[in-house]
Amino acid sequence: MPDGATPRMAEVRSPGVTRPGKNWQAGWTAREENDAVLIVNVVLETPDTADFSLWPVADLPSYQFMALSGGMSPLEVGSALAMLADYNSRTSEDDRPVTDASEAIRRLLETDKVIAPGGLRVHDTRTNATVQPGCCCGLEDWREWLDVADGESPWLGHDPSPRFEHADEIVHLWPDGRDAQETPPGQPIEILLGDLPGVLHTVQEGLKGFLSLTSRWATRQAPTLAADLAARLDEDLAISAPLPGTSGEHIS
Repeated sequence: MPDGATPRMAEVRSPGVTRPGKNWQAGWTAREENDAVLIVNVVLETPDTADFSLWPVADLPSYQFMALSGGMSPLEVGSALAMLADYNSRTSEDDRPVTDASEAIRRLLETDKVIAPGGLRVHDTRTNATVQPGCCCGLEDWREWLDVADGESPWLGHDPSPRFEHADEIVHLWPDGRDAQETPPGQPIEILLGDLPGVLHTVQEGLKGFLSLTSRWATRQAPTLAADLAARLDEDLAISAPLPGTSGEHIS
């Protein structure tokens, strides 16, 4: 840890803590002495459900981000599955109309690999800075954040184009750093490299919670495909495989 750096601890936000906006589930947090909190969520882009009728969905604004976790409502899970079904149908050669939930899930399972627009969203309550995934960033690549501790800088999408800047044992996460030759606009979020295992452990726990809810959701909407759907999402979104160097409680 750098000289003067404040130790951080992974903790769960209490119900009375104000969150920075709608669709912020309790994620990984790091609390500092000045009461600043770093909040990290795994997020998925929300779908346009204006004409969607295959199953019930939440009333969410389109093309924003929703946090994935075990605390989602059934309607929010429905929205997440609506996004996955629609987003992955764009590569399908089958252009026949989808008439029911089972057919939509079956086509999702027929894709070569399920991809999910999203990633990790980071919010610093002290500066009110938020860094969220750019366009074309895939939630399925969330484990690439493991490489940040080794000096790598995973691609986080474009428009905006978030990027990492390494500085000893701290990494600066810029909201939009498309030109690597110049100082990016905005204010970066500082993340201690020693915090990354705790961050990614909690990201994984959120995904596991979402996967469990999805399995229950599918037993109601497409019961014959529920087990296959859970297994496919687990594999393609790299959810359950062990993470190196993580534990349930992280203190640096």
